Amino acid sequence: MSAYAGTGAHAPSYYAATANTRRLRPGLEGAQSADICVVGAGYSGLSTALHLAERGYDVAVVEGARIGWGASGRNGGQIVNGLNASLKTIGRRYGAETLRFIAGLVMEGGDIIREKVARYDIRCDLKPNNIFAACTRAQMRDLRERHALWRSHGITSQHLLTQEEIRAHVGSGVYAGGMLDEKGGHMHPLNLALGEADAVESLGGRIYEMSPVLKADTGIPMVHTARGTLRCKTLVLCGNAYLGHVVPALAPRVMPVSTQVMATEPLGEDRARALLPGDACVEDIRYILDYYRLSADRRLLFGGGTVYGGTDPQNITAKLRPNMLKVFPQLADVKIDHAWSGNFALSYSRVPQMGRLGTSTYFAHGYSGHGVTGSHTFGRILAEAIDGDLTRFDVFAGLPWLPFPGGRALRVPYSVLGSWYYGLRDRLGL
Repeated sequence: MSAYAGTGAHAPSYYAATANTRRLRPGLEGAQSADICVVGAGYSGLSTALHLAERGYDVAVVEGARIGWGASGRNGGQIVNGLNASLKTIGRRYGAETLRFIAGLVMEGGDIIREKVARYDIRCDLKPNNIFAACTRAQMRDLRERHALWRSHGITSQHLLTQEEIRAHVGSGVYAGGMLDEKGGHMHPLNLALGEADAVESLGGRIYEMSPVLKADTGIPMVHTARGTLRCKTLVLCGNAYLGHVVPALAPRVMPVSTQVMATEPLGEDRARALLPGDACVEDIRYILDYYRLSADRRLLFGGGTVYGGTDPQNITAKLRPNMLKVFPQLADVKIDHAWSGNFALSYSRVPQMGRLGTSTYFAHGYSGHGVTGSHTFGRILAEAIDGDLTRFDVFAGLPWLPFPGGRALRVPYSVLGSWYYGLRDRLGL
């Protein structure tokens, strides 16, 4: 195995411990071929492969470790509509036309997830509703402004919550208010990925696991692994934070950033309901945010924190537990059964990137912490482009991307400095 994946086994997460299946797919061996080769069996790759398989293409997915090994199988499990960059920022940066385009698709990823879960009977504990929680009055003003902007673009699933109203959803007194999105939600992320992989295979697609790509020839196109090759008509690169230097042209576009999650022991129905009476998932809107939800077996899954450069903290529980107790001090006696970390790919603009290398190689990456929904939308857009409809692909491919200031050597300290600044603003209530 390559260094990034270790043995290739899933991280020791709650999700891995409760996965629906542990079936191992074969590795890539010998000389193989397909219409489409997708590198990466996370949400971007699986969504692309599934949409193409539904259109009748011969699709092969090459994964360096296990299906959902990266962020797709480790994330907080929250369906949060929108990009990391706000619609306000997108409008200011790219203009009104691009704003209308983005606003027209920010709800699409969640709809795709719900449609695939229903069509392929994917068992992933899918539940509705997510809440954006404001820690300060200034953040509540931001939510009111966001609510008005989204409604002006026809998005009506979001409802503002007063300080008193949010208490009906979250058993904590730390919030100044919030916003409920009825088209958000949460699920078991690894089981969603595994279910989507099963769906790809049910349509004739092939998935090769434990096959790190050592070289991607974007000209032929063709991928090389330690034991085989796969030649294709169209290559799709969906390695995101874990693609590394396999394609040097993409390496400077994103930076790996790690975030952490922990799972408590089962709390029991009464105690769990007291924390989250409506069983919605929650994330606050600070720059370095907390996010949490209940699992199907009534654990609190609590995540947050970032480490730029993608390294893991020495003690995840010690890092996250104080944040959990600020929100829920009543959990001081609760044990932590699982704690894990994983990387997402951060783009400097906080807008996902999509593009093409040469004529036959496509890529998508850089969801910047909002990949659950964005990756499913981008998978559909990539499939549209490969099938001949470049309308939406060309809009994203045409957006300018900016390198991190200072290049690869200085991108981590630069980002840390920025996080200190915005963290201070959060603490001061600005």
